[in-house]
Amino acid sequence: MHDLLIAGGTLPNGEIADIAVKDGRIAAVEKGIGADAKETVDLSGFLLSPPFVDPHFHMDATLSYGLPRINKSGTLLEGIALWGELKKVMTFDEVVERAIEYCDWAVSMGLLAIRSHVDVCDERLIAVEALLEVRKRVSSYLDLQLVAFPQDGLYRSPGARDLLLRALDRGVDVVGGIPHFERTMDDGRRSVTDLCEIAAERGLLVDLHCDETDDPMSRHIEQLVFETNRLGLNGRVAGSHLTSMHSMDNYYVSKLLPLMAEAEVSAIANPLINIAIQGRHDTYPKRRGLTRVPEMIGYGIRVGWGQDCCLDPWYSLGTADMLDVAFMGLHVAQMTSSADMRKCFDMVTSENAAILRLDGYGLEPGCQASFVALDANDPVDALRLRAERVLVVSKGKIVYRNPRKSPELALPNRPGTVSRRSGRGR
Repeated sequence: MHDLLIAGGTLPNGEIADIAVKDGRIAAVEKGIGADAKETVDLSGFLLSPPFVDPHFHMDATLSYGLPRINKSGTLLEGIALWGELKKVMTFDEVVERAIEYCDWAVSMGLLAIRSHVDVCDERLIAVEALLEVRKRVSSYLDLQLVAFPQDGLYRSPGARDLLLRALDRGVDVVGGIPHFERTMDDGRRSVTDLCEIAAERGLLVDLHCDETDDPMSRHIEQLVFETNRLGLNGRVAGSHLTSMHSMDNYYVSKLLPLMAEAEVSAIANPLINIAIQGRHDTYPKRRGLTRVPEMIGYGIRVGWGQDCCLDPWYSLGTADMLDVAFMGLHVAQMTSSADMRKCFDMVTSENAAILRLDGYGLEPGCQASFVALDANDPVDALRLRAERVLVVSKGKIVYRNPRKSPELALPNRPGTVSRRSGRGR
């Protein structure tokens, strides 16, 4: 007997199939399984997708909007300064509470894997300790990958390098950095080398905030590609933001993109925050600030869409909805053909899962039984509508049901059921 049978859902490729779940894994995907199951849910007419994945977020800062003040200029630099004020006074419990609440929002949106950067530029390592605790608490229903992120600069902030190493020693998963925020371009280059060597020595992944600026001469992605090849980190490295590429000389970019493809360096664009923060010093015409997403994809570079922020010092909006992220991305990147829009859906599901190197992701037999049912006909329809979530299954268990879409799916409030309206309930 199977633990759960999902009947009649429409797969992303348009096929209609049942999904049988046993012991937290997908046992079968085919039409008319008809097997006995402890619970059967009819999802005829709904789209079944693997779960959404966010490859770039800041969970230590999430839901802190207005604390201790609001970012009046809307710039990246004021956001960093504001965060510096907040982290001096925030507590372990506050960070845990905000992060858990966000995780509940995420689950109700079918977002079941998140890579979160966590600031290590704090002697107390409050954010690190808090998110390690959160990772443990949510592990049964959400995969949280943590990046050791020296927000104030690996060399610019006194003691940041030692703090980063301490965070990695405590179990943080990925090596992060912010080379364009170092005091000099040369310090930025050295930090890229240093961080990649740390990752190579420890066998870890790399994800650097790289060239998040309008300055076309900020070219730390070039150093990141070089170190990836030199140290054999191919396929394990991501450059996040890369907004300077928007302003770079076309000839230089024509040299850079093949090198990124050769090194298998992934790119993570964050359209909501990139379009809101970049170009703040421009009058008109204003730059969009988003990196060259279609061109990267054309060279075979893996590109994902990330959310980055939600109600924090940098961004005053956000809902944990990766369809919102992809919807903005396809507009800013002008990816409006049917094929491009379908690709944008992949960029918040399978492409992001590959960047995080998630094990057992997908809708095939043997994969982890995690998926989301959407009130849509196909992936493009889901993007157009920012479709409501009907049902969310994580690791073989139903973690969210939407009573508004189908009364028979309604559950009474009970532990393990997330309320879509409040984001709470766990």
